[in-house]
Amino acid sequence: MKDITCKLLVIGAGPGGYVCAIRAGQLGIDTVVIEAGKPGGTCLNVGCIPSKALIHAAEEFEKASHWAGKPGPLGISVESPKLEFGKTVAWKDGIVSRLNSGVAGLLKKAKVKYVQGWAKFRDGKTVEVETETGTQVIRAENVVIATGSAPVELPFLPFGGNVISSTEALSLPAVPERLAVVGGGYIGLELGMAFAKLGAKVTVVEALPRLLQQYDAELTKPVLKRLADLGIEVLTGAKAKGVSSKGDALLVEAADGKDRKIAADKILVTVGRKPVTAGWGLEEIDLDMSGRFIRIDDQCRTSMRGVYAIGDVTGEPMLAHRAMAQGEMVAEIVAGHKRSWDKRAIPAICFTDPELVTAGLSPDEAKKLGGEIKIGQFPFSANGRAMTKQGEDGFVRVVARADNHLVLGIQAVGQGVSELSAAFGLALEMGARLEDIAGTIHAHPTQGEAFQEAALKGLGHALHI
Repeated sequence: MKDITCKLLVIGAGPGGYVCAIRAGQLGIDTVVIEAGKPGGTCLNVGCIPSKALIHAAEEFEKASHWAGKPGPLGISVESPKLEFGKTVAWKDGIVSRLNSGVAGLLKKAKVKYVQGWAKFRDGKTVEVETETGTQVIRAENVVIATGSAPVELPFLPFGGNVISSTEALSLPAVPERLAVVGGGYIGLELGMAFAKLGAKVTVVEALPRLLQQYDAELTKPVLKRLADLGIEVLTGAKAKGVSSKGDALLVEAADGKDRKIAADKILVTVGRKPVTAGWGLEEIDLDMSGRFIRIDDQCRTSMRGVYAIGDVTGEPMLAHRAMAQGEMVAEIVAGHKRSWDKRAIPAICFTDPELVTAGLSPDEAKKLGGEIKIGQFPFSANGRAMTKQGEDGFVRVVARADNHLVLGIQAVGQGVSELSAAFGLALEMGARLEDIAGTIHAHPTQGEAFQEAALKGLGHALHI
């Protein structure tokens, strides 16, 4: 097989990798991208996209089930709904397939060469790929490592049989009657709540004192209330110990020190993700590491000249949009543009019910900087659009410096607040002050008005509370 020579080689076609390759192609750079699976990586194939499809289907089914056989407040009555889960999964797979084709088409349009197979470094400029037709050698002036991350496996709960990761959870043939979720972070709660809405009896086991530990307690309160409403049992301060001999129960040491056996048809382990740093020849190039991750600078350069790294393999936050932004930047750097990584804030979303959004600093983080802060908070119970959507639980909160009103952080919890994340990120990126947000005319009636009202509250004169 004839060797390939290119200016830019991207290893991994996930969100970061394919965006990097597309942008490089647009800039006229001779680019090759290598992917072992399908275009789109974890996010498109077994993560962000399919999980949101499943969450949406679960929400629609739960709405219909909630009012079945009884008059609802909207004047709508329904008969008992029926779930054909196979069709739900097929619909989800159809969306993924369309997006796979879309990414492949965009790579082709940008004149990027796509090589399917597993890449392994020979040296810092040479990679060999095991393809279906043999070993392909690729030499490149610049290399971007975008190998992503994988679910963390617990030694006492290895994946297999009834013990599954989020990947398998998104392709189950049927809704399990009983689901035990190990890990009370965003992945576990997103999927746990979805399966509860689809009819599963769900139990969440979390070793820490509370769920969603990365968020402050006030922000997560509406989510915890919804967990109870859905009948999800929550065990905090509890340690998973293994699976029963028959494989039909999770063994747990509860907070009181007593052992419990939680009956489960499936045990979903969601205790985090780890960077994929093994299997592709890291030892051949000897990059500097930062713990488990590849160390990079503000241009995503590694310790080896001409080798860049982006996305989950470089550390937190492990978010697709972070990887995309890094990938675009690296492509422009390789093209000779002057770029560096200097983001003020990267919005993060938890697609629970209700949704959570954070951007910038929390109140506690802002206080640690020293100096006084102002906090403006506006409840959705006073927002007309939220009322018309039956989504009054939650609020928008703005954190700013007290002296000059510079906005340091924005948080929200509520139905559909994920769509406010762009406004939050833009405000922080542009260095907005409370007056800037308060002085921007927000369309009525929208949930976005709560953002303006929170800023007004921070200034001491909210209009609608």
